[in-house]
Amino acid sequence: MEVLVNMERCLGCRSCELACAVAHSESKTLLGALGEDIKPLKRIFVHQVGEKKIPLNCRHCQEAPCIDACITGAMHRTPEGVVTNEGGAAPCNGCWMCVMVCPYGVIRSRAAGRVAVKCDRGCLDVNGIPACVRACPTKALEFTVADDFSRRRRQQYLQTVL
Repeated sequence: MEVLVNMERCLGCRSCELACAVAHSESKTLLGALGEDIKPLKRIFVHQVGEKKIPLNCRHCQEAPCIDACITGAMHRTPEGVVTNEGGAAPCNGCWMCVMVCPYGVIRSRAAGRVAVKCDRGCLDVNGIPACVRACPTKALEFTVADDFSRRRRQQYLQTVL
């Protein structure tokens, strides 16, 4: 399952960013997160190019350059297919090699502690849905199988031309 984007639905409201940060906070609440000494970091980024807005997050690439570039072995793939630097062979040393090689620019630094921060899917609810997807008011974000997503896109396209 992947977080995929229906770009035409994104309003750029940044609800996904907020939900991500709160889900990665100690308190797991918005008010609690605001009062924490170490502010939680979002792992999804809404950018705008022209009139288009799009949320970007880790694609958990099959050939993940961040795993290849990690000099400590911290970055790894879990059995579930999640690329993460948490719980790896060694701790992240904050060398930022993963930041430099990520083609999507979705790995960021937590300067305090020199640790790379990225989508870790540590925000799934009891139904296995990521916080960013749950928070999206327009359903621009979907947590789905890529082939199911593309099949629906083809059907949508065909409905517009037929």
